[in-house]
Amino acid sequence: MKALVYGGPGKKTYQECPKPQIQHPGDAIVKITKTTICGTDLHILKGDVPACTPGRILGHEGVGIVESVGAGVSAFKPGDRVLISCITSCGTCEYCKKQLYAHCSNGGGWILGHLIDGTQAEYVRIPHANNSLHHIPEGADEEALVMLSDILPTGYEIGVLNGKVKPGDTVAIVGAGPVGLAALLTAQFFTPARLIMIDLDDNRLQVARTFGATDTVNSSDGQAIQRIMELTGGMGVDVAIEAVGVPATFQLCQDIVTAGGAIANVGVHGVKADLHLERLWIRNVTITTGLVSTSTTSMLLKTVQAKKLNPSQLVTHRCKLDDILHAYEIFGKAADHKALKVILEA
Repeated sequence: MKALVYGGPGKKTYQECPKPQIQHPGDAIVKITKTTICGTDLHILKGDVPACTPGRILGHEGVGIVESVGAGVSAFKPGDRVLISCITSCGTCEYCKKQLYAHCSNGGGWILGHLIDGTQAEYVRIPHANNSLHHIPEGADEEALVMLSDILPTGYEIGVLNGKVKPGDTVAIVGAGPVGLAALLTAQFFTPARLIMIDLDDNRLQVARTFGATDTVNSSDGQAIQRIMELTGGMGVDVAIEAVGVPATFQLCQDIVTAGGAIANVGVHGVKADLHLERLWIRNVTITTGLVSTSTTSMLLKTVQAKKLNPSQLVTHRCKLDDILHAYEIFGKAADHKALKVILEA
């Protein structure tokens, strides 16, 4: 089969690889029909995720068709169309019982495209398939459902829920990439009074307005703090969601959050960022971090089916899997191509 293989920082190849086989009774082999590229894949290629070693097939998002299952798989059978969760979970360990599937201690968590081969391939092996796949409803928009593998639950769980967004809140989302826009879409479940999107890219800010942002701020001129304070009457925001993963954006969140507010860090940080406790401790500010557990995927799937949420808005480009190197060029230079999510069809 063909797959996108990580060769070390800055290196990737699309090459022939062995087709995965059942290794454990709980495994399923899924034929990929649609997958995509995540910002985390770019972090891996920068060398920000050292646990991902050269030779790994990348990718942790996608939908497909079950080809074969191990003897321990009871919830799925060959021919089933499935949504692949970016998080693998055994469902029985102490962390899984707390719905902290990201920390599954039985060979789970974020392993696809990280610790084991992932979804940017024609086939993928899914461990703990009973708990790590979701049935796709008849007639569902599979492109939209690819967004439910990772970015929708990430923006919702690590941004909106961790930030405890409430009706009437003023929320600032720093970073109008796919995960930031996913947080914007799902924050609207809680009817905040203002949703402020901050980014360097005017095109993405315009997209954010069409997705429901009440205000947008281009931070390229260094005046973002001043503009946020003007928008909030000098108070700052109730919730600041960091969706980039660089020191400057984490610093911005610390500068704009109000007393009693929350900073929800969603971004993947590859280098250290300063935490100004000397200023924040007295302001009753809550700071959260996290890796998505995908405990809300079933709920989000129902919301999409009910047409209360339309994640297909995030898809801007489509390519064949064989054109994945070109797709990486598009996604890696997203501002030049006005790209959000690139769907890859096998």
